[in-house]
Amino acid sequence: MNELSPEQLVKLFKALADQSRVKILATLLEEPKYVELIAERLALTPSTVSFHLKKLEEVGLVEKKKDQYYIVYSIRLELLELPLIELLEASQPMINSDEQRELAYRSNVLKQFIKYDQLISIPVQRKKRKIILEHIVESFEPNTPYPEKEVNRLLSQFHEDFALLRRSMIEEQLMERKDGIYLRVHSRS
Repeated sequence: MNELSPEQLVKLFKALADQSRVKILATLLEEPKYVELIAERLALTPSTVSFHLKKLEEVGLVEKKKDQYYIVYSIRLELLELPLIELLEASQPMINSDEQRELAYRSNVLKQFIKYDQLISIPVQRKKRKIILEHIVESFEPNTPYPEKEVNRLLSQFHEDFALLRRSMIEEQLMERKDGIYLRVHSRS
């Protein structure tokens, strides 16, 4: 297997840092499955499962193949079988100190405010709040319209004040709203 670049390693960790994605991987350990079956087993919408599978596929954790009328996803164990220390050592010298500081800061903010996939409080400081919102917005599939009720349902899984989260995502331009329909804005990074 080729060594991962620091950017690929960060994408891998981001892909694994989502509870739904970990559950999808766990269910795929049993046997390959199609989107609707995964959605049914995990009580998620098929569009949410498709979004998460795409993220997992982008980092090489799952692969898909056509089986009659269905696209069947299976887990690729190559990356998961690598010792974590090998992944970190391979990318460590390539990460510059600014990137390290930024990643450490973001990680600390997420650890400070999110416990067991629940937002324990909404940060007052704008920089910290934006990091939290950027993490939460990953739950929304790009280019997928969400009615306000669905946005509220997804946000309420993180914090009871879903209205504040929703407004903050609009203010930070992470989502846009038109006629009661919400869309995730593509990241600028």
